[in-house]
Amino acid sequence: MPRRTTKHLPPKPGWAIYLLTSSREAQNPTMSQDRQRFNINRALLERSDLVVVDEYTDTMSGRTPKRAGYQRLLDDARSGCFSHVAVENAERFGRNDTEALIAIDELHEHGIVVRFADYPDLDPIDADDRLLITISFTLARRESLKLGERVRGGLYAKLRNGGYTTRAPDGYLNVERKADTPASSKMGRYERWIETDPQQFKVWRLVWNLLLTDKHSLAEICEHLHLRGFRYRTGRPFIEIKNDRRKPAVNTLSKIFHNWFYAGWVVSEKASIPPKTVKGHWKPVVTTEEFERGLEILSYRSRHRIAKRRHFYLLKELVYLHNEDTGNLTKLTGSTSNSSRKSGGTAYYCVWSSNINIKCEIIDDQIAQLIKQIHINPDQTLAIQDAYTKEVAEKLGHLRPSEEKQLEDALKAISEEETRTARLYAIGKITDEVWDLLWQEWQDKRRSIQTSLVSLNRQHEAHIADLDAALTIISKVSILYSNLGRDDQRSVLHEMVDKIVVNRFGTVVNMVLLPPFSYLKHISDQVKAEEMQAVVDGNEKSSRSATASQCSEYISVSR
Repeated sequence: MPRRTTKHLPPKPGWAIYLLTSSREAQNPTMSQDRQRFNINRALLERSDLVVVDEYTDTMSGRTPKRAGYQRLLDDARSGCFSHVAVENAERFGRNDTEALIAIDELHEHGIVVRFADYPDLDPIDADDRLLITISFTLARRESLKLGERVRGGLYAKLRNGGYTTRAPDGYLNVERKADTPASSKMGRYERWIETDPQQFKVWRLVWNLLLTDKHSLAEICEHLHLRGFRYRTGRPFIEIKNDRRKPAVNTLSKIFHNWFYAGWVVSEKASIPPKTVKGHWKPVVTTEEFERGLEILSYRSRHRIAKRRHFYLLKELVYLHNEDTGNLTKLTGSTSNSSRKSGGTAYYCVWSSNINIKCEIIDDQIAQLIKQIHINPDQTLAIQDAYTKEVAEKLGHLRPSEEKQLEDALKAISEEETRTARLYAIGKITDEVWDLLWQEWQDKRRSIQTSLVSLNRQHEAHIADLDAALTIISKVSILYSNLGRDDQRSVLHEMVDKIVVNRFGTVVNMVLLPPFSYLKHISDQVKAEEMQAVVDGNEKSSRSATASQCSEYISVSR
């Protein structure tokens, strides 16, 4: 069946203005936007009789893909709200050349013209003009990357000189002031440094004192701080109480005990600064010896941790309760009452703060039988493979020619672009630096497209290989499951099962499989249904034949 082409209604005549303020101009976006409006009005709007329909603005980096104003512009364009788009220059439309050029082509399909104020006569759809715009995008992206390298270089240099480039940890404050001395030429317009927080600094000195005694666990330290009314600087308590349960913030405390900043050292993996090489310009909470002693205590506890015995929950994170009134599912958690008993207590799957408690053994004992029900008969393997192969071929068959054509057209477009650029390079309109940059980019694009073509040709074989592996697992799991240990049984369930739904009596009402097992079960059920239907049809035929034979015999006997 031929594919229908979508017809778009002609857009309403009018201009849409797009303004983008980059992160470097974010301190004064209004001035930047006024300048962009002035240039657009002088170069484009004054030369046109069309009215301005709407204005779309974004204040962020042009490399950010999810720009709210930009996305709203595309949505209105698809609705035919305007016929022209005005932008100050190509870099304002986006520094990602691929994404921007795709958007220009989409706007063109909707009958919408894109114009840039710095080159008002350039048409992005024209082959030669598009080449110049592409070069503009490439140079803008290069400038952005170079700027990022310079910024990172400056930050790393500050770290190597003992400074700090991000928000100071808890116990310290970031301070800045405008430079009004000759040193401003070296330090910039602002001087920034770190000072101790008068309140929190004392808290963290106390924290280290408690650790260095080697008498308190991290949870006990949190309890001690909570009793004295201390909190993190964000206001978060050291002990969170929820549903009458106390949860100490031991993970955050552990990270702080491993942060060399509190010993006065600058450490940065990205800047290649290991511990104890660069001294920071701030007052440390502890000495280097005390910090290393704290690390030794934590390391020893980690190596000699005493694990508490817990009940084994076979369906952990898998079992859900079905509410018959609302139809909602509630995840059940494991709980063992009276676990201090010699027998280990009674294990339940339950909903916290409710009277819903179902013994684990009631639900667990049903799982083996459910696993057997998803068994696939080996005699059906060929039929399942045929059905799966047919479906994959149908799905990939519709998409594959289109994808191959798009990739081949993209390779052809790169070659044409390279030829046009070579002509400009031959007559001296493009420098050697620009040519080398473009040539490298063309090679990268070619390799990417050729890799995609190879991958597309291998998709079908990969799907069939995945099917064979899944068939092997699902055909043997029902036999091996009962012979596996409890840990291995739980591992198998987590690989195959998405959720197990039970009612309030503990009866399993549904077991939802994960892909590809759910898909294989679906195909298996289809094959079984087709075989049963064939048997039914065959019985009907044989029944009709038998009836006819009996009638013939009855007639002959009557005679």
